[in-house]
Amino acid sequence: MFQRIIKACVKLVQKYLPDPFIFAIILTLIAACIAMPVCRQTPVEVIEHWGNGVWSLLAFAMQMALVLVCGSTLASAPIVKKGISSLASIPKSPAAAIALVTGISAVACWLNWGFGLIVGVIFAKEIAKKLRGVDYRLLIASAYSGFVVWHAGLSGSIPLTMATPGSGLKEITRGAVENPIPISSTILDPHNLVMVALIIVALVFVNSVMHPKADNVIAIDPQLLNEDSPAPKAKASSPAEHLENSRLLSWIISLMGLSFLVIKLAKGGSIDLNFVIMLFLFAGILLHGNPLSYVKAFGKSATGASGILLQFPFYAGIMGIIMGTGESGICLGTEVSNACISISNHTTYPLLTFLCAAVLNMFVPSGGGHWAIQAPIMFTAGAQLDVDPGLTGMAISWGDAWTNLIQPFWALPALAIAKLNARDIMGFCLIDLFVTGAIICAGLLIWA
Repeated sequence: MFQRIIKACVKLVQKYLPDPFIFAIILTLIAACIAMPVCRQTPVEVIEHWGNGVWSLLAFAMQMALVLVCGSTLASAPIVKKGISSLASIPKSPAAAIALVTGISAVACWLNWGFGLIVGVIFAKEIAKKLRGVDYRLLIASAYSGFVVWHAGLSGSIPLTMATPGSGLKEITRGAVENPIPISSTILDPHNLVMVALIIVALVFVNSVMHPKADNVIAIDPQLLNEDSPAPKAKASSPAEHLENSRLLSWIISLMGLSFLVIKLAKGGSIDLNFVIMLFLFAGILLHGNPLSYVKAFGKSATGASGILLQFPFYAGIMGIIMGTGESGICLGTEVSNACISISNHTTYPLLTFLCAAVLNMFVPSGGGHWAIQAPIMFTAGAQLDVDPGLTGMAISWGDAWTNLIQPFWALPALAIAKLNARDIMGFCLIDLFVTGAIICAGLLIWA
């Protein structure tokens, strides 16, 4: 019975889920068509909001491209490849491989989402090279499924913003939250930790039992995953070539970069996305041995960033539509949030906040975007209903993370590394969506 449901979900997604770029265009049109009647905005106003928003994620798009390229380049360093290869030899059956990939990816994403997203899929690829009979689609889906816990983890942007001192929190929550909320009341709250643990265990189990029978397995030829062998190094014959192949230059610049990261942590800095990118960058330069070797490996990895560079401006445009306010003074994101508040009470408010965030995440897959839209409304309403602000923040965070399982936006880096399309993995992720959704909904009700 379970296998029939899985097959149905996979076929459904394969048939109806378009390429992620087409998906972004369709979401743009849906958002525009909803904004006009609901917010009483003219087509001109909607187009202006869309156009003004298109370039609002340029910095973030660059960060995402770099975390993909620098992470992939680091993974291609000889010593890293050897280490990943050794770990990939541990599982001896397809189910064990799926379980190991899921667990490692989820824990890594909880620690840091950028690190976990890249490491999980690279590890999955290495297993696919070594283990026969494992379904490659499910392997990559398992690596991505752990991403659902990242907003409830140590790199969750919303709870970290809530814990940051300053006047910004009071301003954006319209005075509902005056003092920073420590992560002991959000990320490290026992309720949240239990939810994370239950979700990781559930994902490991469900992904393992989802593995199709041998006659339905879609494996991949390991040769298709092997990168081209590096060309033999020619002996340097000029000063320029000596510099290009200088290990000393790589050591010096890597030492500078890694030292900066150590100093930052020593002074109380956080491990954010920029920290992860710098770690990948300078560790990669160091482990590749010389500058020219790193440049060549970086160039090969950069081809996978095309989807990010193309699609992020469109999602930024959608964010512009959702957040835009015309002459009517009505914002679509605000209307969605208000609709959620209108049917809430003290117990159901966190659950409905979560569902509201989950819907918005399909159109605005960005923690920063959610914070800007929902913080001014949800914290004020939560205070009126006497809901703990830490719980309100985590409800938004969980909603922001949950529908990432079926939103191709965040899957782009993983898909680029795996060389798959979104429809190849989203059928399996749809099952994970239902399972994790049940746990999150129950967890928020108990927490409330």
